[in-house]
Amino acid sequence: MIKYIKNYINNDIKFDKKTKLAIICLIIVISGIFGWLYEFIFYFFNSGMKQFYYRGANFLPWINIYAIGAVVIFLLTYKKRKHPVYIFLISIIASGIIEYIGGYYMEHFNDVRCWNYDEEILNFGNINGYVCLRSVLIFGIMSLLLMYLIVPLCFYLANKFKKTFRILSYVLCFIFLTDELYNLVFANIFSLPRASSIYKMLGFKYLYF
Repeated sequence: MIKYIKNYINNDIKFDKKTKLAIICLIIVISGIFGWLYEFIFYFFNSGMKQFYYRGANFLPWINIYAIGAVVIFLLTYKKRKHPVYIFLISIIASGIIEYIGGYYMEHFNDVRCWNYDEEILNFGNINGYVCLRSVLIFGIMSLLLMYLIVPLCFYLANKFKKTFRILSYVLCFIFLTDELYNLVFANIFSLPRASSIYKMLGFKYLYF
């Protein structure tokens, strides 16, 4: 795998369009789950290590803004993968912009405050509660993990398993995006129970996202 990572960094690995799409699908799944795990752990410490909270708006452990950020960063930095400092800096800027726009939009157009750094620990460099230095630095580190571990792993699996990789990536991404679409769109249109209301009913300590 180490040899493959070096090959990924130094050479352009060619894939057909279907495989490229499958790679992006798997990045969406992995990054959304990774983001959910990060928030699950972070808010445990934010609560004074007294309570675990379920985060996200879906039934599955997945948060959409991390998937969006990962795809944007992958597209922005892939051709510069030989330069980790560049990736880190671009990722900090891009994630900060995405986070600010996302937080502002949700609050002012959907009347939902998904996160507020004014109320969290380590919130130095806070800008209106939407962005703080701690968050973008962590996202920068996550982006290095994305570009030097997750993406090479996706490339390796795509190259090794080919058709099986494509099918599994499509199916997994479809499942997670269907969950997202149900909670974001259909539950509102048809007045169906959302994941948040069901988890609260089941007794989960739930922080709305």
